[in-house]
Amino acid sequence: MYSIPPDIGKEMKRIRTEMRISLDTAARLTGVSKAMLGQIERGESVPTISTLWKISTGYKVTFSNFISQPSDENNILSIGDIYPIKEENGEMLLYNIFPFDPISGLDFLQIHMNPHCRHVSFPHTNVLNEYIVVIKGQLEMTINENVYLLKEGDAMSFHGDVNHIYANPSNDETIFHNIIRYK
Repeated sequence: MYSIPPDIGKEMKRIRTEMRISLDTAARLTGVSKAMLGQIERGESVPTISTLWKISTGYKVTFSNFISQPSDENNILSIGDIYPIKEENGEMLLYNIFPFDPISGLDFLQIHMNPHCRHVSFPHTNVLNEYIVVIKGQLEMTINENVYLLKEGDAMSFHGDVNHIYANPSNDETIFHNIIRYK
């Protein structure tokens, strides 16, 4: 199992309520069933990263809206102090280093993938571009049907509204930054 911040359901309900939409409308916008949305909002179910992306895309809000709140303070951060989201049975950890900033339009994430971990990400229609910088190890990126092998120090960018897969093809941990620019 992976962990999501404990108030994610409350935050989802707050956003939906502010949008003044029903669970039926939310299900149509996101492609997530009404039952699942209700279970998440009540804290009875834990969404996957893919489900959170579907919801953020459908609601036209940033991914970080659900996982952290921006701070007005100048802070020094330690990765050890950031609550990670665990995905792919704990094989992938997502750290929201700098939550969405409306001035820059960016989210800044650090992602750790265990050996041979693979994560499929569907198109995000609310994302203009994603920028990847490999900090440690290797990252195999599949963008639509094109496969790219990035090594430590390599970077790439791609449109966020296409099919993409992140994979660690090696026997060592991979760490990369994922910077997301919203439309």
